[in-house]
Amino acid sequence: MGAGKTTLIKEIAKQLKVEEIVSSPTFSIVNEYNDAQGKSIYHFDFYRIDDQEEALDLGLEEYFYSGNYCWIEWAERISAYIPEKFALITIEVGDKEERDISLKIIDDGKSQHD
Repeated sequence: MGAGKTTLIKEIAKQLKVEEIVSSPTFSIVNEYNDAQGKSIYHFDFYRIDDQEEALDLGLEEYFYSGNYCWIEWAERISAYIPEKFALITIEVGDKEERDISLKIIDDGKSQHD
């Protein structure tokens, strides 16, 4: 917690020209935003999910396979439902509060690059 997940998502949204206020969907679980072309972007926070099956009740698969961006915080809580191809962004907080951000593209469970 507090590593900067939502801050990173806010910046990505800004680059995609999202005009809505971007905030963590901790209690709503999912927020929907629109990019400059009006295309939906879904922002999930699964911190409060105790059972992966709860995610299915949200229509998770419809979101994930909609062709729209899906940004997921706490994805490890729904690991059984993550699509085979995705970008994994890891944020680690260092000793002096600096952030180390890494990116891996995963396709069929194989890392494409770091």
